[in-house]
Amino acid sequence: MRVSLWMALALVVLSISACAHEKPKPLVPLELAYGAKADANALNNQGRQAFLAGQMAEAKDLFGQAIKAAPDSGQAHYNYGLALNALGQTDQARQEFIEAANLAPGDKVIWDSPALRPFGNPEAPKGPAREHPYGTSRPTIGSGPR
Repeated sequence: MRVSLWMALALVVLSISACAHEKPKPLVPLELAYGAKADANALNNQGRQAFLAGQMAEAKDLFGQAIKAAPDSGQAHYNYGLALNALGQTDQARQEFIEAANLAPGDKVIWDSPALRPFGNPEAPKGPAREHPYGTSRPTIGSGPR
């Protein structure tokens, strides 16, 4: 009886922890930062509408025009990278995501882009240094491979 009770409790705990895992947020184009040119904002908004409607080729063209109108906008480069990534042009998208991160270094959404996600948040505190997988201490009697 006790064993089945513990098994049921373990099953409940595991199912709750599995449900608590957050799904990644969908990637959506960003609005340009305050102060961007009006024509760049208009092109960006048209590109956002095309992206959300699933018209990636049109969104790519519009975001490319937005970059020409506002070349120093990290958000415009990020949006262009999203469209390129959706079209499967991942190498060029990666370059755009990196350019976006360089132009907007504190933007957490840009730093969570597919190209930069492996590097994490630049503002996150760094954890302790990882130890070498074989350890840095000298072997003792009875330890280590023979």
